[in-house]
Amino acid sequence: MSEEEQITNEVHAKLALEYHEKPIPGKIGTALLKPCETQEELSLAYTPGVAAPVREIAADPMAAYRYTNKGNTVAVITDGSAVLGLGNVGPLAGKPVMEGKGVLFKRFADIDVVDLEVNAASHEEFIQTVINVASGFGGINLEDIAAPHCFYIEEQLSNKLDIPVFHDDQHGTAIIIAAGLLNALEIQQKELANIKIVCLGAGAAAIASMRLLVEMGADREQIRMVDRKGVIREQRDDLNEYKQQFAGNYSESTLAEAMRDADVLVGVSGPNLVHSEHVKAMANKPIIFALSNPVPEILPEKAHVIRDDLVMATGRSDYPNQVNNVLGFPFIFRGALDVRALTINTEMEVAAVRALARLARAPVPQQVLQAYKRKSLYFGPEYIIPTPFDPRLKEYISIAVAKAAVDSGVARAPYPVHYPPIDS
Repeated sequence: MSEEEQITNEVHAKLALEYHEKPIPGKIGTALLKPCETQEELSLAYTPGVAAPVREIAADPMAAYRYTNKGNTVAVITDGSAVLGLGNVGPLAGKPVMEGKGVLFKRFADIDVVDLEVNAASHEEFIQTVINVASGFGGINLEDIAAPHCFYIEEQLSNKLDIPVFHDDQHGTAIIIAAGLLNALEIQQKELANIKIVCLGAGAAAIASMRLLVEMGADREQIRMVDRKGVIREQRDDLNEYKQQFAGNYSESTLAEAMRDADVLVGVSGPNLVHSEHVKAMANKPIIFALSNPVPEILPEKAHVIRDDLVMATGRSDYPNQVNNVLGFPFIFRGALDVRALTINTEMEVAAVRALARLARAPVPQQVLQAYKRKSLYFGPEYIIPTPFDPRLKEYISIAVAKAAVDSGVARAPYPVHYPPIDS
């Protein structure tokens, strides 16, 4: 890191600390939804009036959606075992991130959040804690939980709870990757079913992304997943049950070997792991999603010098085609909450993917151009994914998710009347 970069980082860190501390510590709080200015209003808000909805909910738990904020509240929950790129810093140190998710839920989809940082002695204790507190929420967003136990935790909670449980590091990332990839493939004139994909990384985001792409038509036999020890393949005896899903009888054992004639590289690993020879070895019209943050697997300026037929995305906002989870999770939960969904299933995820891909092909409104100081922005190699401040994200994604929930039979409420007709 250069001295200039170090100074910039120190200045930004100081600004971030001031932002979090002043004028009031933290980023989220409580807003009153009903007036409480008179004795009568106090008697309605609390005793004795509050007894009336208590009786209704005791008789019918679904009445909680009518008389409380359950239907618009998501719990954002972590054990602090994989916080951003900082690792296992513990649940309390993860609280700023959980509050940050609360900001995004509220800012982009008007969803209220309670953040819970769970200090649990075991995975089972964490699971039971979440089950014990879940009844007051309309959904659970799991966050910053390390692989591989994040898969087990989500599976157990999804099986035992009757509200959506969504691990954003898995499914949120997978949805944005899949949407961007569909559009990149169209630009490169390739088909999902006929491409070779190299996935550099084998954690939560990698496994969930490849699972979703297979659900959407990718050929599992043409996926090469690569971890620190090389290609995930049957010849290895050190694979957990989740990596084994992508183990085949492959001749390739290294990243360099896997990259030969690859159409797509999805990097969800670490900085500067992809070299010039890797990019040169890819097929014609390659696609690279280098998503390590803040330093990608290969910088766009380097990759584009090597290949002038490349479409590329990163996780950074200062390059075109940012893969950013805020494009997904607020609006996915909005659609799920609006129909009181029991879960967020594959049908709802695929609907979100296709809606997000479709939005990137629509004309970009002027307010987006102003927000990003652009004169023009249109579907093409440098615009395959919508921007986070596109006001149409809620319209496109929430509607698609709600419709998919109704169509797949996991909705407990009808398609909302304030949404466009269900057959549109």
